[in-house]
Amino acid sequence: MKLLNYRILLRKEPGGGYTVIVPSLPGCVTYGDTIEGAIKMAKEAIELYIESLKIHGEEIPTEEDTLEYTLTIQSHA
Repeated sequence: MKLLNYRILLRKEPGGGYTVIVPSLPGCVTYGDTIEGAIKMAKEAIELYIESLKIHGEEIPTEEDTLEYTLTIQSHA
């Protein structure tokens, strides 16, 4: 069994809860009422996404060659 790591992005929603996006897995988006719940849902969504890729014989994306950087820009809006 191979361990895979995926970054997740949690966005707080105006109406409450958190939307979770998995950048390396296109379309892998979920939601949770709390941060803990959102993380739990993200783990389940990632597992199901990878299971579907395996069933369809598709390549499983990894983040091995992914670099992360945060840019700060000045806006005059």
